Amino acid sequence: MTIAKKFINDPENIPDQTVKGYLAAQRRTLKKVGDGNVLVARELPDSKIGVLIGGGIAAEPLFLGYVGKNMADCAVIGNVNAAPSPLYILEGSKTIDQGKGVLYIYNNYSGDAMSFDMAAELAQDENIQTQTVKVCDDVGSSPIGTIYERNGIMGAIYVIKIAGSASSEIHDLVELQQVVSDARDSTRSLIVAARSGYYLESGELMFQLPENTMNIATGLHGGPGLFSSEIKSADETVDIALEILLKDLDCQANDEVAVMVNSMGATSITELFILNHRIDQVLRKNNIAIHHTDVGFFYTSQDMVGFSITLMKLNNELKRYFDLPADSFSYKRL
Repeated sequence: MTIAKKFINDPENIPDQTVKGYLAAQRRTLKKVGDGNVLVARELPDSKIGVLIGGGIAAEPLFLGYVGKNMADCAVIGNVNAAPSPLYILEGSKTIDQGKGVLYIYNNYSGDAMSFDMAAELAQDENIQTQTVKVCDDVGSSPIGTIYERNGIMGAIYVIKIAGSASSEIHDLVELQQVVSDARDSTRSLIVAARSGYYLESGELMFQLPENTMNIATGLHGGPGLFSSEIKSADETVDIALEILLKDLDCQANDEVAVMVNSMGATSITELFILNHRIDQVLRKNNIAIHHTDVGFFYTSQDMVGFSITLMKLNNELKRYFDLPADSFSYKRL
């Protein structure tokens, strides 16, 4: 069995040392609050609704990389692949609440849902209003027609972008939650994996794939996905992925989308551009307008060999919020 080499110290210290190293690179824009790994923007516009995101560490740069202008105001980080504590979520909520409430955004996993639900109850006791948007864009985790049972993956970045921009203009928490929910419902993602990533703590593979096999719409940590196939060319693989995504999102001719092509950790930028070349061809052939494309490392599964494609279908309102400037460590719009 192959054990991957990892540049870590004591595995118990991975979350704290990761956050401390990140803050050392972002000390002018971010600060740590309280005893937990609660990261807050140093400059919060007056009288805005707070946007709080969170989840476990080891799928970087989500969530810690997405705090900044027209993105999130606070990120609460848990242990490796584990939800953050409700008490730390409450700490972040109290820090960013300016009397107009806080919107929680997290990926739909049971542990995260439990922690954020508990935090919302604690916040209510502190007279802090909260609303929640659970991201559920993973088409491989539950069938069409059951999207709210799906897990959340890369679509969270676009949902956070809409939330951050909309919160700069919308001053009613329920209205903001509705806009961000529309963004969530307009987003689908799919992961293709050709090899598992390795666990940070042990260096062991997260899951096994037979030789020359890829999983289509696999889970972030190796869920079965929709089906397995022999490894195909970049063009053939994109064709399979987009057929699934376009059907699931009900994309029609003259629709307009934002596209994210993301490395799962060990897939190179060169490969991503080759994949994006085919994505561009297929969407244009189907008369689907490409409003914007992001290519890079936005949400990984450590060093998985694979990629993800995210589509967000845009209406005029979502497009306006999507286009507002944003500035965070891991996502920027000029």
